[in-house]
Amino acid sequence: MLKLCTAVEKPVSMPALHYGEDMLMLGSCFADQMGKRLMNAKFQCDVNPYGTLYNPCSISRALREIIEGKAYLAQDLYFYNGCWHSAMHHGDFSKVQQVDSLRLINERISRAHQHLGSLKHLFITFGTAWVYEREGSVVSNCHKRQESDFLRRRLSVEEIVDDYAELTTMLLAKYPDMDVTFSVSPIRHIRDGLHENQLSKATLLMAIDTLQEKLHSERIHYFPAYEMMMDEFRDYRFYAADMVHPSEVAEQLIWERFVEYTMSTATKEQMKEVENVERMLSHRPLHEETEAYKQFLKQLILKIDQLTDKYPQLDFREERKECLTKLEK
Repeated sequence: MLKLCTAVEKPVSMPALHYGEDMLMLGSCFADQMGKRLMNAKFQCDVNPYGTLYNPCSISRALREIIEGKAYLAQDLYFYNGCWHSAMHHGDFSKVQQVDSLRLINERISRAHQHLGSLKHLFITFGTAWVYEREGSVVSNCHKRQESDFLRRRLSVEEIVDDYAELTTMLLAKYPDMDVTFSVSPIRHIRDGLHENQLSKATLLMAIDTLQEKLHSERIHYFPAYEMMMDEFRDYRFYAADMVHPSEVAEQLIWERFVEYTMSTATKEQMKEVENVERMLSHRPLHEETEAYKQFLKQLILKIDQLTDKYPQLDFREERKECLTKLEK
């Protein structure tokens, strides 16, 4: 039989995901994408409490601050171009009023910190080995300041391994029920240059492989998202219009492989029931005032109640409340 692609081999080990387990996704846009899919499927998943993070150094620092339960203070922010910013956070956390920025930052850290004790799965996605330093510290976001304000350099394999050997060893000891899964984002950072992007990705791949060999733990895993995009879905039809990000089709294919590798038959069946309810929730009628639509809402509420009775760990409270509000109009 003629093969039209080179299939990426299944990882030797992957964590088993179940409903009701706390998960935390940290890292690049790919972490955002997979995290949103998990949340849409009603898994208990916290996604990027600092916003999108790209380099291993920033991800490590964010995770250490979450473990510490750090409270950001006024001196941790700086004012630039009309807003208050944190060098550790995405622009979504930047606000005109300093107090608003601090409140949002601390609320997200506090929420993530509270779930650490019950955290079952930690997913870390590295995007790039290139970092920007200011005053001797790596920043997570430059917030559109001039590039000349920063020192740009590429992390070494040794730097990443040393940092994460200490961090991961501490995590596995402190949280004995936690699995840690690393991945490298399939999104290319062409702003760095194509050759520089390849060197960056190679650095990240070597660092993760070296870390796994060094720690030799069954609780450390690797999901080959990068390899799937580069080797199995290498055709440009799997890219979005910018020729950088994976297309919706590619995202779906990688997601399906993720589900295949991490979920049991029982979990997949439960997810199908959740997806069925989500499809009903996404239905938008032409005329909400009709009796037919009111009957549809009643059936939907009944289905939600039946599903949550069957699986108490599922949370459809907001969706049920929205259905009741529409029904009472």
